[in-house]
Amino acid sequence: MSDAPQTSAPKNRQWIRQLVDFGALAAFMVSYFVTRDMILATWVLVGASAVALAVGFALERRFAPLPLITGLFALIFGLLTIFTHDDLFVKLKLTVQNGLLAVVLLGSLPLRKYPFKMLLGSAIRVNDAAWRTLTLRYGLYFLAVAILNEVFRSPTAVAAIWHAFGWATPNPNDVWTSFRGVLWIAASLFGLSQVPLIMKNMIRDEEPGPISPDPGL
Repeated sequence: MSDAPQTSAPKNRQWIRQLVDFGALAAFMVSYFVTRDMILATWVLVGASAVALAVGFALERRFAPLPLITGLFALIFGLLTIFTHDDLFVKLKLTVQNGLLAVVLLGSLPLRKYPFKMLLGSAIRVNDAAWRTLTLRYGLYFLAVAILNEVFRSPTAVAAIWHAFGWATPNPNDVWTSFRGVLWIAASLFGLSQVPLIMKNMIRDEEPGPISPDPGL
C-alpha cells in the first residue's frame, strides 16, 4: 500500500509537466491565430516558457536538462524577436535548437558516448544498447525537424510548395504556426513509439511514460 504513492508520483509529475508544456504551445498558437500578430504571440511564448521552467522546478526540485535547454532557447529567441520586432528569431529557434541536439547526439555515436542519457536525467533507466538506439533515433528526429523547420519558415519554399499543388499562396506565418502545432503532435507520437523499446530494455521494473522530443516551447 505504501509503495503506490511513490510509484505514481513521478508518473503524475511527468503528465502534469507535459500538460503545462502543451498549454504553453496552445497559448502561443491561440494568441497568434486570434491576433495574427507574431510579436504579441511571442510575448505569450516567453511568459509561458518562464512558467514552464518554474513548474518544472517546483515538481522536481531541480531543472531537468532537456526541458531546461529547450526552455532557455525559447526565452532567448523569444526575447530576440520582441526586442528586434523580427519574427525570424522565434522561427529560427527550432532549427538552431534541434540542429545542435542532432549534432551532439549523432556525433556521440562513434565515440560510444550517450549524452541523451544525461539530457533525460532519471526519466528512464535502460541498458547501453537501448541508449545507443534511442540516441540514433532521436538524433535523426532532431535533424529532420531542423530541416523541416527551415522549409516551413521560408516564405519562398512555402510559396513553391503551394504553387506545385495549384493552391493559393498562404500567409507564411499561418503555415509556420500550424506546422508548429502539427510538430508537437508528431513528437508525442514519436515518443510513444519508443515505449516498446524502453520497456524491453529497462534495467528496473518501472512503467515508462512517453518521452516526447518536443516539450512544446
